[in-house]
Amino acid sequence: VELSCIIKSTVTTAPRIEWKKIRDGETSYVFFDNKMQGDFATRAEILSRTSLVIKNTTRMDTATYRCEVAAPSDTKTIDEINIQLTVQ
Repeated sequence: VELSCIIKSTVTTAPRIEWKKIRDGETSYVFFDNKMQGDFATRAEILSRTSLVIKNTTRMDTATYRCEVAAPSDTKTIDEINIQLTVQ
């Protein structure tokens, strides 16, 4: 599955991007400090700096995924989007 986070930065050349997984009220890192975290390290990757691709998805991947972008030089310095993923 591919989850996309579109970034429109006007000034910041390399915005900081983080992906988080929110399930049952608990938040965990998926992509942090420019690398995959936890079990995503072996089955996920970032494409084009913004899209999260998760391979071999299971029902345990059903969650809300949050893409957070920090662009300190822009007028809007931080933004986020939530994507609900349901794996049948």
